[in-house]
Amino acid sequence: MLRCHTEEQFNLFLSQLTKTNADLSFWTDFDKVRCNVSQVAIRLNTLNYLIGQTDIEKAVCELWKENPQVFSVLDILIAVRTKDKKVSLARDGKSHSIEDFFTSPKGVIEFIEDTGLKQVFQNKDIKNLVDYVFGIEVGLDTNARKNRSGNVMERLVANIFKKNAISYKEQVASNHLQGLEILGKDNKVFDFVIRTKHKVYLIEVNFYSSGGSKLNEVARSYTDIAPKIASTNNYEFVWITDGHGWLSAKNKLQEAYYNIPKIYNLTSIHDFIAIVKAES
Repeated sequence: MLRCHTEEQFNLFLSQLTKTNADLSFWTDFDKVRCNVSQVAIRLNTLNYLIGQTDIEKAVCELWKENPQVFSVLDILIAVRTKDKKVSLARDGKSHSIEDFFTSPKGVIEFIEDTGLKQVFQNKDIKNLVDYVFGIEVGLDTNARKNRSGNVMERLVANIFKKNAISYKEQVASNHLQGLEILGKDNKVFDFVIRTKHKVYLIEVNFYSSGGSKLNEVARSYTDIAPKIASTNNYEFVWITDGHGWLSAKNKLQEAYYNIPKIYNLTSIHDFIAIVKAES
């Protein structure tokens, strides 16, 4: 089988890979943080009553009589979300979901005492729970950076298309495209679709700043899908990827590079732009 690219071209491709695609807005999504805090702010302000109380058990019972629902946000004080179904051992030696502790004053008191929050409240280590949770949400948002890296890459590519006056559609499902039955029954969603007078380009975009088994899986998947799409009359697969993560999976990337005619990074993407413009 003839290679789509030479070893020299592949080495150039590797040398062009960038360390990061993150600008300063990448590190924390403050809009999301504000939104998450606002959803629990009223309950947190009510729980501020516990700060400085010497008799936490009595204070909990008083709040429970007023509104037992305020304790449903206690999980965020230990940087946990009950929607994630976290489980912990209770004093009875059994495993319970975190939210189970919030169904009775006794459970709330056990949660506050055994997590260490009792001392935090009594020592006034926290002055205001709303401000405290804002900080926690910033910390939890760092867990979303891995997914955000892909979103940043998509925005970068979209901006390149816009600057070059190239029309495109985002997140297009294969079952909305005629003639792609060769992909089978599984519905594939492409990051971008660009139509020219000669071709319909189905584009996947990603960025990997670190290695991992996923990179091998992605390269293998695209190596498989590209020739299937190329066997149709109108479609062609395009892969735009970047990041130093590929340096740890360069063998699989090299295999894909030799088998996929249109594979680009953030440096060479302008070669693809030139092709699209020539066909428009």
